[in-house]
Amino acid sequence: MRPPTPLLYDALRTRQQQGRKALAVLLDPDNLNENSLLHLLRLSQAHAVDYFFVGGSLVQSTHQAALIALIKEHSTVPVLLFPSHSLHLDGPADGVLLLSLISGRNPDFLIGQHVVAAPRLQASGLQLLPTGYMLVDSGRPTTASYMSGTLPLPHNKPGIAACTALAGEQLGLKLIYLDGGSGAQNPVSAAMIRAVREAVATPLIVGGGLNTGEKVYAALAAGADVVVVGNHIEAEPAFLAEVAGVVASFNAVTAAMA
Repeated sequence: MRPPTPLLYDALRTRQQQGRKALAVLLDPDNLNENSLLHLLRLSQAHAVDYFFVGGSLVQSTHQAALIALIKEHSTVPVLLFPSHSLHLDGPADGVLLLSLISGRNPDFLIGQHVVAAPRLQASGLQLLPTGYMLVDSGRPTTASYMSGTLPLPHNKPGIAACTALAGEQLGLKLIYLDGGSGAQNPVSAAMIRAVREAVATPLIVGGGLNTGEKVYAALAAGADVVVVGNHIEAEPAFLAEVAGVVASFNAVTAAMA
């Protein structure tokens, strides 16, 4: 049995209340091998990463569990599963973002997959973080929208996003995740992030299309508590240093103003 992990949700809430932002790196098992993952783990030792999210919209590979075991062997950073299907719940992770796709109307991703996964999750020992997942139009179709069979939220309709997030919070979801999807052409707009931040008190995660330091900073300034980078770091691992620096600088300024 693994040693107990500090309560992930409590840690997120404490960070939020203190105004400290966090960086999550999304690792897609389909895009990584042992060598590329070890390289990223070495970089994460020099440039602070707060969370590893592991998963993807498709996950064709069978080595997710092995990759998670490799992360746990070489890093103390918490690992959260980012599942798109009840089959993607393997590996010695610390917790799981239990995603409910509240931006769509496909019942399979609102509750169906959760029913199938419930007995496995109960027996897994994973910390569960119920998350309202909101897919946002990023300028082109993404794997997430295609695989879920749902329309993303309109990019220029922050009011719809705010009401959707508020409904998720009222239903008891603990986190809200605004995502442009893997390989997003455009990030979630600052206006939408700000509208959701004003509507809900839950920690707010934002990802998709954050491929420059400026875009990361804009998401943080608009109210994101956790920024997620994935595809761009897989293509350009050196970007991790830049994005970690942006988050650290933002936190330093916030601390100085407190």
